[in-house]
Amino acid sequence: MDATSAGPPEVSALAINVVIPPELRWTDVRRGEEFELQSLTVRLLPDHSVAVKAYGRPVAGGRGAYVSFAMPDRPELRALVDAAANRAADLWATNTGLG
Repeated sequence: MDATSAGPPEVSALAINVVIPPELRWTDVRRGEEFELQSLTVRLLPDHSVAVKAYGRPVAGGRGAYVSFAMPDRPELRALVDAAANRAADLWATNTGLG
């Protein structure tokens, strides 16, 4: 019995990690500590919309906590998410399998 005989596999989540270019980064404060947001995690939801969380490092240095922040609703960040989703789709479409 092959994997496709029971129908397509159920994929429960799709996510990509996107580096925020330095010129688009911003800072935010959580628990009294300022963070520079450097990456986005973009998740494709079951309804085909996306959810985005931003992650970064404490401005003062060190690792700090792994804390998510909301992405500001800025056109240039929306464009980054759209471009990254399209790039990820292209990469997945040309994957070479487990090799």
